[in-house]
Amino acid sequence: MSSAFYQVLHDTHYRYSAPVSLAQQLAHLWPRDCPWQRWQTRQLQVSPLPCQRRDGLDVFGNPLTRLVFERPHHELTVAAKLRVEVLARPRLELGDSPPWEQASAALSYSGKPLGRELLQAARYRFESPYVRLKHAFSDYAADCFPAERPLLLAVQALMQKIFDEFSFDAAATQVATPLLQVLEERRGVCQDFAHLMLACLRSRGLAARYVSGYLLTQPPPGQPRLIGADASHAWISVYCPRQGWVDFDPTNNVLPALEHITLAWGRDFADVSPLRGVILGGGRHDPEVRVTVLPLAAP
Repeated sequence: MSSAFYQVLHDTHYRYSAPVSLAQQLAHLWPRDCPWQRWQTRQLQVSPLPCQRRDGLDVFGNPLTRLVFERPHHELTVAAKLRVEVLARPRLELGDSPPWEQASAALSYSGKPLGRELLQAARYRFESPYVRLKHAFSDYAADCFPAERPLLLAVQALMQKIFDEFSFDAAATQVATPLLQVLEERRGVCQDFAHLMLACLRSRGLAARYVSGYLLTQPPPGQPRLIGADASHAWISVYCPRQGWVDFDPTNNVLPALEHITLAWGRDFADVSPLRGVILGGGRHDPEVRVTVLPLAAP
């Protein structure tokens, strides 16, 4: 199969215990145009209607919608609907990548200016709000990075290690759960596994970014696909001087392909949260999020 077509529905509903008088929201709900993906249609319905709406790009080149509300409201609904085509990615020979030490050294300052591509990659080499660099992460990944091992084979081994040694548990963590706790308890969700893999890679001087998107999930045999039963997904992408950016999904131990839909990428979840903002008022509130990924027949 050379491509796959999907319709994605992403609905977010806030109910506030007190009126919100002012609010500003940032939405990362549009898919990126990538060599392996192109969007066909996209719609964003917002209630109440914002006083201002601006569509543009963030500092990482992701589509970003800015919403401003200046009238009191007790609820907020943001519903995104998109159709996207995902294309087959070129087959990679992971063993053809340079040794991981060489890739790390290429991103280090050695007295000569970095080229544009390396300079762009270097921004994903350092700490970020949810990804701290600690010896514990470098030590955890040590057996995956023996001397002279090709970079992409080492990253694949790290992906396999996380997949084998960690359990998916939606109740084990929250967004701000420290990564050292995740490492100790060996439990979490896709966001945690992506952050952990980033910490292991960056702790060895490598450039790696957080990727947000969606994943087509299969219902149990004989069961229908339920509306709202899916969720956002997260994985990572590592920079290889020879092959460029290569994606890895530690939650599923796969290289993302036709079933992964890319929304945005950044240093970590904080850069690409689907919807975040600041409000005046509101009291207690928890979002209700429903995501549906539907495969479509080719047009």
